[in-house]
Amino acid sequence: MDGSRDVPGRVPPVRLSRRARVAVLGAYGVVAAAVVTDVLTGPRSTLSPLLAAVPVLASTGTRRVLVPLLAGAVSVLLVGALAVDNPDVATVVHATSAATVLAVTVTSAATVALVAARERELTDVRNVAEAAQRALLRPVASRIGRVRIAVRYRAAAAEARIGGDVYEAMTTPYGVRLLLGDVQGKGLPAVETAADVLGVYREAARAEPDLAVVAGRIDAALVRRPVCEDFVTAVLVTVPLDDAPVVVVNCGHPPPMLRRDGRVSEVEPPGHAPPLALLTLAGGGYRARPLALPDGGTLLLYTDGVSEARDAGGRFYPLAERLAALPAADPDALLDALLADVDRHTGGRLADDVAVLALCRTGRG
Repeated sequence: MDGSRDVPGRVPPVRLSRRARVAVLGAYGVVAAAVVTDVLTGPRSTLSPLLAAVPVLASTGTRRVLVPLLAGAVSVLLVGALAVDNPDVATVVHATSAATVLAVTVTSAATVALVAARERELTDVRNVAEAAQRALLRPVASRIGRVRIAVRYRAAAAEARIGGDVYEAMTTPYGVRLLLGDVQGKGLPAVETAADVLGVYREAARAEPDLAVVAGRIDAALVRRPVCEDFVTAVLVTVPLDDAPVVVVNCGHPPPMLRRDGRVSEVEPPGHAPPLALLTLAGGGYRARPLALPDGGTLLLYTDGVSEARDAGGRFYPLAERLAALPAADPDALLDALLADVDRHTGGRLADDVAVLALCRTGRG
């Protein structure tokens, strides 16, 4: 999530791309050339109608209504000057040019005012979304007891402030418990589903000794909601306080990756389990799998935005292969290297939100 903050009610400055700036400057050059040509060609012709483009050009780089109004006023004065310089041109032509400039000026000013109002509304909505993001996805401590943790979230859309990927890490009487999930839905319903998942998880993870029961409680809570078709794939993990094996419950999510001694393997669930909110339809139940996580080993949880990232040729990102080749062992450094490698694979074009969580267990010292 971006650390910048937008001031409520304030429109951010307009940022034109380099090509756009070149195009606008070129258009100004054409208008200036037309004025010079008009002066040099004598009193029988005029190019003053081209001055109507000036307030339009002025409005492209601003959200201040005064800018196109001033540009229009200057253009009207130039029309008048060209009318004096071209007395043989019919008066109706000069009058039409002046009227056109005025009409375009008023239209440009109104457009700037409308766009500025819409951008203020969008800024306020984005600020609300960012506040919701902070409320849902709280910062995760880099170390909880013997567990070192790193989390990264990246939205596919550069301007997005909130998405359907969820994560959490917290201390409980049963050890450090973690969750990484992906809501299969869009828009506000997906955000509401994410809030439901995290709310139930934060309560159940502290109350239930069995991690599979925690998953079942989340599923039951989602089923009881009003009509909603969203479901959630998720992985739940418990890292006990002692040296006991880690416990993993997979709810229809891509299998975590275990990296140890330079090798990477998938942590397959003990049996098929459906995503959260679909257990009633699919039947069965959630089952926990014990997993040995030695000191120096790293467990990686991820959403399909990583495993299904494609390059220009449509090839999926080879996560297991690339994870084994990455040199970083520290969770933070590992995730930075991983996301940089995904960017190289996709050319920086993500098709889906990406959330990754890496954890390792250190020695008692």
